[in-house]
Amino acid sequence: MTLDWYQTLFEIIDMRSFSNLWFWIVLAVVWSTASHWVLGVPYDMVLRAKRYGEDAQVDLEDMVRINVNRLLYIGRVSGLWMAGFACFFLTMLLLLGFVYHNEFAQAVFLLALPLSMVGMLSLSTARIIEAENSSGEILFKRMNRHRLYTQIIGMVSIFVTALWGMYQNMSLGPLGG
Repeated sequence: MTLDWYQTLFEIIDMRSFSNLWFWIVLAVVWSTASHWVLGVPYDMVLRAKRYGEDAQVDLEDMVRINVNRLLYIGRVSGLWMAGFACFFLTMLLLLGFVYHNEFAQAVFLLALPLSMVGMLSLSTARIIEAENSSGEILFKRMNRHRLYTQIIGMVSIFVTALWGMYQNMSLGPLGG
């Protein structure tokens, strides 16, 4: 009797995405991180500036200005190319996942599509902040609104991913169908 290590490994460790604990941990970490870093600025910095004012507010405004300028520069210089590559990548994942039934591509698509929406939201918020030269209460409002929208996108994404993952797990069964 020969022992097939490859088969044994795949029987012990389920390599399908939606039944793998690591996928769900990654999903939680991704959305936790996305809602904590608002335009590249940690949200605790926004709260500290709102609470203490003065130096903390100056630090926040400087950090937001730096990140807004960085985002807008990247968008202006290579935004069209990045949008083209992102659309290609998302389309490839969509086709591989939902036409050719590759579960890993489905999982990556369900992570990448909502994150690309957050990226577009970040670019839009950066443009608004630059246009109105936001500071003080207006900046707090913009940052809070951006975080709220990111959290809403994240909640919808997690809900849809959980529904799809449960459907996949129930329809394929424990051995991958």
